[in-house]
Amino acid sequence: MFPQPNHGKSSLFSTSQKQRHYLFKGIFWHQGRIKYLLFLSCLVISITNLSPASAHKVEVAGDVGGTLHIEPNDNPRAGEPSQAWFALTRRGGRVIPLSQCNCQLAVYAQPYAAGEPPLLEPQLEPVAAERYQGIPGAEVVFPKPGIYQLQLNGKPVSGARFKPFEFKFEVTVAGGSTQNAQNLRNVNGDLVEGESQNLPIWAIALPILGFIGILVVVLRSMRESG
Repeated sequence: MFPQPNHGKSSLFSTSQKQRHYLFKGIFWHQGRIKYLLFLSCLVISITNLSPASAHKVEVAGDVGGTLHIEPNDNPRAGEPSQAWFALTRRGGRVIPLSQCNCQLAVYAQPYAAGEPPLLEPQLEPVAAERYQGIPGAEVVFPKPGIYQLQLNGKPVSGARFKPFEFKFEVTVAGGSTQNAQNLRNVNGDLVEGESQNLPIWAIALPILGFIGILVVVLRSMRESG
């Protein structure tokens, strides 16, 4: 008689192979999922830590577009000089330098009544900023924290070809470094802390809570599959 094959050993061997296969598959799956969730948590943290004032302000009037940027980082502070510049472009992207524009800048404290004289009228000068050359710019010192409106009016000088325009940009001004130790009233009459530059509590807590939630989901899924 011929010896019978040992089905028990082969079955046990194949079973252990399958177990190892599923074990390694589960490990790689968990590693991939963990990397993906960690990526999402980093993305959440980076998004929530972005300052909403970091983006340039853009307005369009007729055939002219205007972009306002205030240095530093579109986050002016009361009592400190801030460099404001306006990138003016015609339809099609051609830049309008100050030499081709009779422009005036007026600064109003919000809210203001119609016909009220401007709080400031900074002198515009040609400046070079980013990829723009000779565009209108001015140094502005906002006296108090609060909300201001920068109104830029312009019309073409002789030989320039664009329509007259009026842009109104709303700007939020934080407390200056010299006002950190005191409370003061802003231009809207509201009592504010001199140091309003700090991030609010929710902006700090939200990324931490999001990371903890992601970590709990990862641990729970590992426990269930284990």
